[in-house]
Amino acid sequence: MKRKALAAMTAFWRKIPVSLLDWYIIRKFLGTYVFAIILILAITVMFDINEKLDAFLKAPLRATVFEYFMNFLPYFANQFSPLFTFIAVIFFTSKLADNSEIIAMLSSGMSFRRLLRPYMISATIIAIGTFLLGAYIIPPANVKRIDYTNTYVKNKRVDYGDNIMMQVAPGTIAFMSRYDNTTRTGYRFSLEKFQDKKLVSRLTSMSIKWDTLYQWQVRDYVIRDFKDNREFITRGQRLDTVIPFEPRDFLISRNDQEMLTSPQLREYISRQKERGVANIKAFEIEYEKRIAMCAAAFILTVIGMSLS
Repeated sequence: MKRKALAAMTAFWRKIPVSLLDWYIIRKFLGTYVFAIILILAITVMFDINEKLDAFLKAPLRATVFEYFMNFLPYFANQFSPLFTFIAVIFFTSKLADNSEIIAMLSSGMSFRRLLRPYMISATIIAIGTFLLGAYIIPPANVKRIDYTNTYVKNKRVDYGDNIMMQVAPGTIAFMSRYDNTTRTGYRFSLEKFQDKKLVSRLTSMSIKWDTLYQWQVRDYVIRDFKDNREFITRGQRLDTVIPFEPRDFLISRNDQEMLTSPQLREYISRQKERGVANIKAFEIEYEKRIAMCAAAFILTVIGMSLS
């Protein structure tokens, strides 16, 4: 599959006539783009060290370098990739115009549309790289970066929740009056199952503890089953059961959306909508932003070239 994909990509690029002049502009474009990123990242690192110096001094050096900065730099560069693209186009195209190279190109009969071709090829390379980084590579790295900031800089994790209610399965509603993620325990839990808009079963318990994935331990429980206008009651001290939800479905912290790849984001948004969860706007914005940033590379390239 990899060989076929590589062959298809090679065939695609061979169909595009790229002249020596095109390679010259592409090299100038991408070189300036990389230089601008390195320059701004160096400045950003200095400001970030100054801002978080206390945290960096108490954190292990290895964690600071490999868990924070090695993941922070790609994240920051990708976030501002459209801006770097615009700056790169303005900078190197203005230099070409100042050296009368643009005048020579247009005087030779080259149209503006033809001159735009190498710019669009460069923007395509940047857009593809931006999308792959933002959608698949950076989210797993953000897990380490955000965990580092929560541990040593400022804890933004949400470890508590009150009055939690959601649809965990079609016709099944779960409720907890309070959940403590430090002990993985929820209190005053109820699980109601409906069929044809009628209550057929209701489980209540004093507490419920999350184990792994969808595994829960229900303690001091009472199950009421309703059938043929009769009520059947079952009591017990402990019940290991599977309930299709987990703490991350209702304990939503800031920047959680940055730790999910695009396929995971799409699946998460769809699942949360089915469950009736309302506070997923940040996840929807993050998903659309990753696509919009690719389009921004082309738009800012055209604007920057026209201005310069």
